[in-house]
Amino acid sequence: MEKSKIVWLVGAGEMASDYFRVLKSFDVKIIIIGRGDLSASRFFETHGIKPNVGGIDTFLATRPAFPDAVIVAVGVEALAKTTKSIIQYGVRRILLEKPGALYYQDICELSVLAKKASADVFIAYNRRMYASTLHAQRLIAEDGGVISINFEFTEWSHVISPLHKAPGVKESWLLGNSTHVIDLAFYLGGKPVEMHSLISGSLDWHPTSAVFAGAGRTDSGVLFSYNANWMSPGRWGVEILTANYRLILRPLEQLQIVRKGSVVVESVEIDDHLDKVFKPGLYEQTFRFLSEAVDGLCTLDSHMEHWSYYARIANYEI
Repeated sequence: MEKSKIVWLVGAGEMASDYFRVLKSFDVKIIIIGRGDLSASRFFETHGIKPNVGGIDTFLATRPAFPDAVIVAVGVEALAKTTKSIIQYGVRRILLEKPGALYYQDICELSVLAKKASADVFIAYNRRMYASTLHAQRLIAEDGGVISINFEFTEWSHVISPLHKAPGVKESWLLGNSTHVIDLAFYLGGKPVEMHSLISGSLDWHPTSAVFAGAGRTDSGVLFSYNANWMSPGRWGVEILTANYRLILRPLEQLQIVRKGSVVVESVEIDDHLDKVFKPGLYEQTFRFLSEAVDGLCTLDSHMEHWSYYARIANYEI
């Protein structure tokens, strides 16, 4: 990575703190842009650095020098509006926290704006960069590719229900949270081209659906299936089947393997040092973004193409 890059970190909450810890390990100048005094004060107490306050528009009104890159880690409800302001200012390289927007119209407008401005925008799905994922990819390549894949994205309703979030965030929880799993499955198995989805139930905080099941095919010819039940116990997980392996990511930070001819579930030793020092996947994702070696990062266009499948899984309108 080139030295002395200027990076704007937009946000001063928990996710921004995680990014700041990573950025400190690189030789870059970090400018933090927060919104409220409370979050800025907490950030200062944790890191000893006081963010600019007032939000992105207040900061841009000071006509700051252009950065080399921007990381947007604000609340879900503010992601699209914040990123539009940054692109309109003239920034051309942005890492945007998932899901980029709450509504399909906003993600489409963001894509149009980015194209007109020749801005590169990536959606931050850090599970793609877990050490477990990277190791699984090597085993998949060695064994000739994925044949089929199944995944579960059960969420814990008893934990989510009492959370205080901006309007629309919990109602779109699959987009804002569960897509970490779904994106990972499609990243490993290919872009969906055919899908059949079923839903049932509802929750006070997520009225469109609570139980999910479905199956389909990707552009790589990989068959996939999924399930989740937000009214019952469960956890995230992805299983990838190749000719000789069943690779199990459950929890996603760990990798297990079942070899052909056996039913023994073996733990796979992985080099996950960076995932223990930092929030898992964040160091590798940020390094690729800043070094412009963006292989594996989720592009804005790819995310927009997947949006209709996410909406079908959760019974959302687009």
